[in-house]
Parts: sequence; C-alpha cells; structure tokens
Amino acid sequence: MSEPVGWIPADRYLAELAENMYRPEWTWIAEVGDRVVGRALWWGPRDSAYPVALDCLDVDPAVGERATVAAELIRAGLAGFPQPVQYAIKAAGGWRDDPATSAAVGWRRAAAHAAGLTREVERLQFEWVPADGVPAATGVLRFAEASDEEFLAVFARIAEGSLDAHTRASLAAKGVDATARGEMDFYLGAPGRLEWWRLAYTGEGEVAGMAIPSATPYSVNVGYLGVVPEFRGRGYVDEVLAEITRIHAAGGASRITATTDVGNAPMAAAFRRAGYRNTEIRINLSNDLNP
Repeated sequence: MSEPVGWIPADRYLAELAENMYRPEWTWIAEVGDRVVGRALWWGPRDSAYPVALDCLDVDPAVGERATVAAELIRAGLAGFPQPVQYAIKAAGGWRDDPATSAAVGWRRAAAHAAGLTREVERLQFEWVPADGVPAATGVLRFAEASDEEFLAVFARIAEGSLDAHTRASLAAKGVDATARGEMDFYLGAPGRLEWWRLAYTGEGEVAGMAIPSATPYSVNVGYLGVVPEFRGRGYVDEVLAEITRIHAAGGASRITATTDVGNAPMAAAFRRAGYRNTEIRINLSNDLNP
C-alpha cells in the first residue's frame, strides 16, 4: 500500500494474528477471477467474540470505482458482527489540502458511509515522550484514589456541558446515568490499571475533576480527564492532565498517546500547553455510539 493514510505493516499483522487480534474469519477480501483486488482487516481484543474496529481498508485502483468495492467489503464484515464497530481513517494534519491524501481519505470515507458507518467525528491524535518534559506538581489541586461509586458520580458531573461528540450523543440518546456508566465500564475494561485513577480536589476539599490514565494494547494513554462544571475556566484541566502525565512517566512510559475531537478546542489547547504534539488526524466512522 502506497497511499498517504494509516495502514498495517505485515510484521504487525502477523504478530497480532498470532495473538488472535486479527483472525481469518475477520479478514475479508474482494477478488476478480483469481486476483485479490481488495481487503478489509478487522481487529479486536484477543478474548473478544467479535471485532471492534476496521483497521485497514484497501482496494486496487485498477478496479475503477474503489468506493463501491470497499463498501461491499465493509458490508460483508458488518453482516456477521452484531455489535457496534468503528473505522478510523488516519491521515496527516491538513489532509484536505493535499490532493493525494484527500483522495485516499475520500473514497474510504464514501465507502464507510455507504456501508452504514455514518456517525463521523474527526479527532486529533497527540503524543508525549519524555523529552517533552514531566510537569512538576504545583499543589493547586490534590489527587487521591477513590471508590467506584465516587468515580461514577464524577463521570456523571463531567458529562454535563461536555464538548466531546461521543459524550454529547450518548447524553442525548441514553441520559446522564447510562452515559456515565458506559464511560466508566469502558475504562474499567481497558488494559490500564484502576490504581492509576485519581479524583482531583481543591484546597478546600471540593471535587474539582478526575484523572483516568489508561492504556491500549500498544501504549499507555491519557484515557479520560475532566473538570466538573462549577470549576471550569480556572485552568484546572492543565493540572489534571499534568497528573496523568506524571503517573505514566513515573511508570517508565516512553510514549503517552491522547486524542480529542477537532471541535474540542480547549482540550486540544491543553494538550499543546502540556507539550503533547499532534501527530495525525483520525476520521472516526461508526455505526453506533462508540468510545
């Protein structure tokens, strides 16, 4: 594959095939005669009954209408997957201004929409490495572990007025309690550790927000963070993000990843202030509410 979008190298595919994260029954191909002209590689956790993401979609340009073939590949997979899935098209920032990248994104995006992956959110991918510096604790906020019930209550408070597209859609569809429960369950099920989780308190002992360092199978990440509505606008988001960075750095992290919606300008600005660098854009397409 030579197009300027994210793809799966052969060594990673083979390694994760051996780990049951790619599987033959999750791998779809399109053929013309005896020639393979397209492929769709779906990914899922090693112990999952079904995949959760379309990781790679490619169609030979010689077939003509690539989006049509790609849409059929996606439909073939979706027919056998009863749970929500998503497809993230990964590209460099400013992809709309580069004709080659715009074209590569365009036919994949059209195929996904045609196949039913019509919920679309564009997200910024960020990265921190030790050379970017570990922020010192300022003492403005105090951080401490808490019970599941306390965390769940703060998930619900942070959801109010959120700029995150997934949270807003979930609130509209399910309400605050189900949204909070869904967010918490997602992070409880992620490869991160519960002992990393912290509530943030003001000097007067009031709950100001929450820091949820987390992880994927590939790296540790920022996970979830937020400030409760009554304390927004005071710069506390920088303190919460700094705490997550410190926790991962103390654990020896060589890389921390993070994402936020393009439309969430305050969070993107906080990442940049903290030394996180924008490495790519992800156009997330899904057929239901996905984290």
